[in-house]
Amino acid sequence: MRVDTLFRPFTIKGLTLPNRIVMAPMTRSFSPNGIPTSDVAAYYRRRAEGQVGLIITEGTVVERPAARNDARVPVFHGQALPEWKKIVDEVHAAGGLIAPQIWHVGAARGQGADWQPLGQVDSPSGLVAPGKQKYEPMTEEDIADTIAAFGRSAKASRELGFDAAEIHSAHGYLIDQFYWAGLNARGDRWGGPSIAERARFGVEVVKAVREGLGPDIPLIIRLSQWKQQDYDAKIANTPDEMAEWLLPLSDAGVDVFHCSQRRFWEPEFEGSDLNFAGWAKVITKKPTISVGSVGLDGEFMAAFRGEGSQPASLDGLIARMERDEFDLIAVGRALLADPNWVLKVRDGREDELKAFAREDMGVLF
Repeated sequence: MRVDTLFRPFTIKGLTLPNRIVMAPMTRSFSPNGIPTSDVAAYYRRRAEGQVGLIITEGTVVERPAARNDARVPVFHGQALPEWKKIVDEVHAAGGLIAPQIWHVGAARGQGADWQPLGQVDSPSGLVAPGKQKYEPMTEEDIADTIAAFGRSAKASRELGFDAAEIHSAHGYLIDQFYWAGLNARGDRWGGPSIAERARFGVEVVKAVREGLGPDIPLIIRLSQWKQQDYDAKIANTPDEMAEWLLPLSDAGVDVFHCSQRRFWEPEFEGSDLNFAGWAKVITKKPTISVGSVGLDGEFMAAFRGEGSQPASLDGLIARMERDEFDLIAVGRALLADPNWVLKVRDGREDELKAFAREDMGVLF
């Protein structure tokens, strides 16, 4: 494989990544009571030692009572912050770069069957699926407090020495629930028939995070069309609708758009081969990260059904990156199973690339 294009440096806001490979955020649930352990720190350090260009952590939640849906998902406030500082220091000691993914699950409560939220569940309209109401809608006070909580976590990220930060605004979690007409039936300023109206909550979160980070730290936002509640859901059905969605986020302070697909090679709109990240780059004129089943022959949601995946060719990815369709590529399961995946790809050791097994999700390699 001609892999040189993956190993070009990339600079954003003064932060230079040594290559174009990003570790995708992956929920691991190895943080008892929300506090990351030394094993979690070692897990991230191994990816830094393995020459990942930028590590994006698993989702780590803001300070709201029901921001997580699993007691072992890490939090990003209070007693957890000193442990996150240790993780930053471990990664930096190994020469790596790291960004937290700041998260709120909203009404997506599928993980941890016996997990009970610690307080009121936040969601735009109380819906857990289109037409299925379970909770009360967020009040203006709830919304203001949640936006402020994202800002506090961003400020903590800067103070702890993280190199960038990512907002999780995809996959049917809280911010994405506001974007999606299927879950946002509000009639006030936080809802409406257009994506520009429903994106207002996300825009305000971006502004708060931008303020917390300061002007010089790169801010990434993760977006998806598909939802865990509906794989075929679409926020934007046309490029014009995508512009209504993304441009306000860009104007609010996003530096990089992380565009999640289940399979990165699938075109976003008819009549063009561009994928989601490719269209986002055209529309916003800002850098983008693509992601979705990179280096493996099965898509990642299949892992939750117990399916494994075998190593797959990177030729299609490299061809897209050679024509600068997007700037960075996020790798998930392949890096979860093997911290040295980047080194093996760089050195042409394809025969050493590991398969991914469902059991890999239950351990910290």
